[in-house]
Amino acid sequence: MSDVLSVDTPVYAFSAERKLSMKDLLEYFVKHGSMRVSDLHLKVGCPPIYRVDGSLQRLKGAALDNATVQALVQSILGEENWQRLEEGRSVDGSYITETMQFRLNAFFDNDGLAVAIRALEDDPPPVEEVGFPNAAWHDIVGRQHGLVLVTGITGAGKSTTIASLIRRIAETRPCRIITLEDPIEYRLASKAAMVSQREVGRDVPSYERGLRDCLREDPDVIFVGEMRDRDSTSWTLTAAETGHLVFSTLHTRDVRGTVTRVLDMFPPSRQDEVASQLSLGLSYILCQKLIPRQDGKGRVVAMEILNNTYATANLIRLAKVEQIYSILQSRTRDVPEERMITLERSLALLVASGTVAPLEAEKWANHASAFVDEMQRVQEART
Repeated sequence: MSDVLSVDTPVYAFSAERKLSMKDLLEYFVKHGSMRVSDLHLKVGCPPIYRVDGSLQRLKGAALDNATVQALVQSILGEENWQRLEEGRSVDGSYITETMQFRLNAFFDNDGLAVAIRALEDDPPPVEEVGFPNAAWHDIVGRQHGLVLVTGITGAGKSTTIASLIRRIAETRPCRIITLEDPIEYRLASKAAMVSQREVGRDVPSYERGLRDCLREDPDVIFVGEMRDRDSTSWTLTAAETGHLVFSTLHTRDVRGTVTRVLDMFPPSRQDEVASQLSLGLSYILCQKLIPRQDGKGRVVAMEILNNTYATANLIRLAKVEQIYSILQSRTRDVPEERMITLERSLALLVASGTVAPLEAEKWANHASAFVDEMQRVQEART
């Protein structure tokens, strides 16, 4: 790569009088915080576009041409990753400033070069500030073994929730924590615990290899960035079954869909076996969405929580996932034996507190009729 550019080099003609550098574009994240501004998209033919409170907003500037996008991407990728991009037509990377870190994917589309940049805070928030609707997090950080799945769509804050839980464990328990991430999003300090973070592609070739290694490295707590395929899922279930506390993520919209997704990763001949393994190893499923606040100041977590009690485990073992929702609706007391909640009830509570507007909450509900019922129940409980 000739003429290596710095992130400080002004290359984007924002207006006739002003040029912006990649550093200038990234400062927008610092100004507003990654909880509000999560992503930056650069694409030929469009001005820079930020995702603010979950919605795309265009910068009021000139459209980017191919040379400008190339210069901006070169400045943040570095020479080695730029060569990988040219050879493979897409590349993952990361960039760290004094106050923030970013993960990015550069790729080519029909119009030319493009890049998606995701902002990550240096430190996860305290677990009390994540937005749990009950005290389930107390149970999770105190557990010695079991599988905790945090699920949701891309950008729902799954990694932040897990990092907050693991950080609390690292602060309070003398144990061995090993993470497998692609890429590493939050740097976790070894305090009471000893923490080793391994990046897939840099420190270990795959999740499967990392999990095989991990089980020989005396871990107490394991974080698997994502259960991507049958092999990584199988090893993750095995780790939970053999006495470790394991965290992982899936892209699913609700608890029932999470159980179904895990089972569907395996052929029909193995699904009964996997259902039994999951019923024994599972601890919690947390399925979350980030909902715009009514006051316009960012987003708040709405969360569906499944606690794998004896009754829940029996339904999972028998693959009767259609009956799980009724347990979520009925086992809602904030005591260790229950602590379950549907997404619809979580949304109704946010509406009742004035945090989220009713129409906005209804838009994010998985089941509109159930949300209306929960709104009525919450109102009746308060009168």
